[in-house]
Amino acid sequence: MILTVVLVSVAVLGSGYVFYGRFLARRLGLDDSRKTPACEMSDGVDFVPARAPMLLGQHFSAIAAAGPIVGPILAGIWFGWLPALLWILLGAIFVGGVHDFASMFASVRHRAASIGEIVRRYMSRTSWVLFLVFVWFALVYVIIAFTDITAQTFRTVSASEAFGPGVAASSVLYLGVGLLMGIALRRTKLGLGAATAIFVPLVLLVIWVGTKLPPSVSEALLAVPVKSWEVALLLYCFAASLIPMWLLLQPRGYLGGWFLYLTMAVALFGSLFGGYAVRYPALNLDGLLSLENAKPVIPIVFITVACGACSGFHGIVSSGTTSKQICRESDTRVVGYGSMILEGLVAVLALATVMMLPKGDPALAADPNVIYASGLSRYLSTVGFDPGLALSFALVAFSTFVYDTLDVCTRLARYILQELFGWRSRRGAALAAFVTLLLPLAFLMSTEEKGYLVAWPIFGTSNQLLASLTLLAVSVYLVKTGRRAWFAVAPMIFMMFFTLWALVLQIVPFLRSVAAGTAVKPDVAIAGVCGVILLVLCGWLVVEAFRALAPGRNRSDDR
Repeated sequence: MILTVVLVSVAVLGSGYVFYGRFLARRLGLDDSRKTPACEMSDGVDFVPARAPMLLGQHFSAIAAAGPIVGPILAGIWFGWLPALLWILLGAIFVGGVHDFASMFASVRHRAASIGEIVRRYMSRTSWVLFLVFVWFALVYVIIAFTDITAQTFRTVSASEAFGPGVAASSVLYLGVGLLMGIALRRTKLGLGAATAIFVPLVLLVIWVGTKLPPSVSEALLAVPVKSWEVALLLYCFAASLIPMWLLLQPRGYLGGWFLYLTMAVALFGSLFGGYAVRYPALNLDGLLSLENAKPVIPIVFITVACGACSGFHGIVSSGTTSKQICRESDTRVVGYGSMILEGLVAVLALATVMMLPKGDPALAADPNVIYASGLSRYLSTVGFDPGLALSFALVAFSTFVYDTLDVCTRLARYILQELFGWRSRRGAALAAFVTLLLPLAFLMSTEEKGYLVAWPIFGTSNQLLASLTLLAVSVYLVKTGRRAWFAVAPMIFMMFFTLWALVLQIVPFLRSVAAGTAVKPDVAIAGVCGVILLVLCGWLVVEAFRALAPGRNRSDDR
């Protein structure tokens, strides 16, 4: 029964938080007597102390987007649910949780500096440049994958009804609600509680409106090609990355957080009380190590599950906005490690929507977002919700998670280019955003529909490599401050080894085509070229780390 799998997963993840989280806290040396940057440098704008329960929700909604949904579903279909489940549980506890916790702690100990700044301090300026370039590439691949997934959502058609147009309309209206909320909070005396009471129901209302579109509007929206939606989404990313955060990003992220908790509650309730049996095979193997789709289980399972077990993107958030709000050092365990454990639960619940289907079910041929939404729709239908409305709710909820990731990634990538090239003006900001979005535009326009299936392995690889390099930077920091670092070094080596293996597997088709002098498909060329760049950057950073740890190099102390 799915009930058993979910209960065991909750017990394992909870035990990991209690016992291994406590062990990590002792090893890092959390000290609540030290003033955190949020308290010492409080300015009411960027550095604002926040209580752990409130900050946990904010950080969790920032890191938990479509990744822990799409990755586990793809991995479950390709490999069977057991390999995906094992990696989600073990990865969240021993790899992803360590990564998030340690990167947040390191940032707090360095006046809320980014991981890039920590790299510059403990390694070299060259390492800093290489790290920022690597982060930029990783963010670009996030934009590619999630833009295409969202565009596919807007074209969703079931056997009896076209849901995509309603989702597209509701998504646009949802952004409008976010804008109105931002203006209301900024320009009026409306408090957050009152705004929540007004705008959360409005979001639910726009979902209902999306299901009541006139046939002529639905037909017009359904006629819009996927590529046109992708261009529109990239234009949205460009605008959203430049406008003030208070106008859209913050209120929309807040509303998206409500969606996240609501969908988690629905998934947890349905999996525990829906009475669904596990029907998909635990292992989907053809031979010992190869899948029916010719993808080797190892190492591809690690980069496919991706954010559900470990994500380099989390380190950017942990050492960016969140570290500036930590009130006590002990809160880094609650917020950093705890959020990754919760994301592991999101991944398990997403995997359960595959487990309830038998192998060969036509529903498994749908996009991961539709599989997830259909699972939530089944849960809601069992308690009396209209199936069409339930599916629309689930699809819009999925889209809101992606919106949060898309514009945050574009904004972060813009920051990186501005920092690297010194583009401080508004014109520089616009140029940085434009350059950032050129590669996603080129990739999406040169690949066939569902190009995210091509981009997902490289996205997962770059994201996991980023996590490995963040753990590398944290390990160097711990060693140079006289601490034991094996708990960071071990997952760093594990992730780097298997992720580089997966990266090489993706580069080989490109190199073979070049060596044979045959025509290279655009998607293979893009994946191959970007893969080579990522491989070189990673190798270079590892060399810089060994140089930084060489005898005679200065040691530091933050103790």
